[in-house]
Amino acid sequence: MTGAPDVYADLAGQGAAVAQLRRAATEDRPTHAWLFTGPPGSGRSTAARAFAAALQCEQPGPANRGCGACHACRTVLGGTHPDVTVLATEAVSYRIEDVRALVEAAQATPATGRWRIFLMEDADRMTERATNVLLKAIEEPPPRTIWMLCSPSPADVLPTIRSRCRLVTLRIPAPEDVAALLHRRDGQDEATALMTARISQSHVGMARRLARDPEALARREDVLSLPLQATAVSDAMAMAARLAEVSHAEAESSAAARDAEELATLRRQLGVAEGEAVPPKLRQQVKRLEEDQSRRRKRVTRDALDRAMIDVIGLFRDVLRVQLGAGGDLVNEHRRAEIERYAAGAAGSSAEVVARIDAVHLARERLGQNVPEQLALEAMMLALLPARVRTPRGRR
Repeated sequence: MTGAPDVYADLAGQGAAVAQLRRAATEDRPTHAWLFTGPPGSGRSTAARAFAAALQCEQPGPANRGCGACHACRTVLGGTHPDVTVLATEAVSYRIEDVRALVEAAQATPATGRWRIFLMEDADRMTERATNVLLKAIEEPPPRTIWMLCSPSPADVLPTIRSRCRLVTLRIPAPEDVAALLHRRDGQDEATALMTARISQSHVGMARRLARDPEALARREDVLSLPLQATAVSDAMAMAARLAEVSHAEAESSAAARDAEELATLRRQLGVAEGEAVPPKLRQQVKRLEEDQSRRRKRVTRDALDRAMIDVIGLFRDVLRVQLGAGGDLVNEHRRAEIERYAAGAAGSSAEVVARIDAVHLARERLGQNVPEQLALEAMMLALLPARVRTPRGRR
């Protein structure tokens, strides 16, 4: 199959993991449960889908599995293979009924492929009850069934699950690897691809979005301007509101088109023409979709805010890098002059910069614990102000 596409082609900078999966795909009886771990944007789900395609590949020689050209490879990667089921949650956690349905489906024999494969994205979002439902299926798997779970780290799933899975560890790819992928796959010019790879901190999906959406890139740059420009307590309050506003706008932008497309698809499936009112007996299905979309928007909003805070952490790491005289490119190399001015002036000492990084981490933790958004952001923004602003004169 010389010259044919490869199922692992979209994995940037993951040579060790790809080699591990290639070897496993040649086995007659591969391990029945796998745990794919790696930081956000490293390609956990991409790696799992590619491995699923290699396991179902129609090439007769085991060494050629994962060709990317056969019907099985193409349908697995396209999400239409009858023996590969992908479960992803748009909510904060998996519903136990979704996991139960997956476990029941695992009892069926493969329809066309070698294996029945079940891929669960964000397995760390399972509640303990949902995990216990899945544990039984992994402990006593039906014949020719393979489970693939994805999680940021092994510690994010219960030890009882982790101990029964074979681990595949993905790393943060180099910006150059991500840029090369964007250039080859998406046709991005090399300069834009490298810049967005750097500012996304090698998050492949985010780099692609920033490269393709100028408005998303502008919102990201707006967020980074906030802490650099703050000089008073009143600024901190305004910055907190602005950060929330920008994050909500980013979430709305990424969700609106998808919501509209899903609703249009459902209307076509129900036989309701565009502009026509939905009959009363079908309204429940539309309502269910709208409820699912509402839950997803809450998660997308939280994720967008968290991503903005990661960008702020990257900014202050750049400031620290400049202050310490470390070589190499900054994450925000395109704003070096501005960062150097801030590092030499309002940033204060390196210890103060580290304290700001800690403050952003603390805000992320608080939001994860359901602290009211505005309170968490205002406390964080106050901590990002120069020390001379935060310390009253009489207490110096």
